[in-house]
Amino acid sequence: MGLSKLRQIRQSKTEPTPKASHSCRQWVDRFVSYLRTECHLAENSVAAYRRDLERFCIWIQNRSVTALRIADLTDYVGWLGRQSLASSSVSRHVVSTRMFFKFLQLEGAIVDNPAELLATQKMWQRVPHVLTIGAVDRFLKAPQAYDLYCLRDRAILELLYATGCRVSEVSRMLVANVRLSEGFCLCEGKGSKQRMVPLGKRAIEAIDEYMRKTRPQLSRGKTLQEIPWLILSRSGRPLRREAIWELVKRSALRAGVDPDISPHTLRHSFATHLLAGGADLRQIQEMLGHASIQTTQIYTQVESSRLQRVHKKYHPRA
Repeated sequence: MGLSKLRQIRQSKTEPTPKASHSCRQWVDRFVSYLRTECHLAENSVAAYRRDLERFCIWIQNRSVTALRIADLTDYVGWLGRQSLASSSVSRHVVSTRMFFKFLQLEGAIVDNPAELLATQKMWQRVPHVLTIGAVDRFLKAPQAYDLYCLRDRAILELLYATGCRVSEVSRMLVANVRLSEGFCLCEGKGSKQRMVPLGKRAIEAIDEYMRKTRPQLSRGKTLQEIPWLILSRSGRPLRREAIWELVKRSALRAGVDPDISPHTLRHSFATHLLAGGADLRQIQEMLGHASIQTTQIYTQVESSRLQRVHKKYHPRA
């Protein structure tokens, strides 16, 4: 179906197209509504697009977004590079800008799309930071009995490392999706796609103890229909991602590991340790919920110990 035909169908279903003179933020608001209602993107993805485009609106100032040309957008990429952003962040902003301009074209606000010619920076193949197995052991033991919610905090850390879940997936995990007796949990990732991830013995024990001793206090006796989430705050709501970040930072300091780690470091460590143990890359891809095997392949750069062992064992001059 051509772009003009698709535009006609959308305009017949929605409100009239706003004028080209509308501000950048008005266009962004409309774009965000489009992502949420028509593309059905996950809320975290919608929020990420909004953050990127709010930065775009800061750069554009009072200029008309529909009057920009490729030279202007190239200047924008250069401006992003001067904002002390990582190469990966600059590339993500470029992708957001491309999507935004495709939307403007779909809405009929522009005819030619200059963002199609916008090249992304070549992303550095940065090796993800991972913890050693010994550091993970110390880290998982960081919550102590004198902590107010020690059992909950231990369950969170064990869950992050045992499953490789993203922090948002742990924050919103449902009790109904945790099958301790069967040894697995269902993680709901990007695009509301579910995947099954096994749970190890230590994670099962930590989650079970938390659910028996601490969660009933946090839920204040309410049913699972009323409060279905696994990890609760003291108010009985799902624990915020920011609170999990704070827990990870606090635990890193106690354990004497790199204080710059994040919940995603545990996800990287999960994948790297699986690969080192002999797991197939396709299996790791499935457990991480990566849409493409290329995303998972970065872990082959991280863990070289398995190849070193093979070389030492079989090469005649090793």
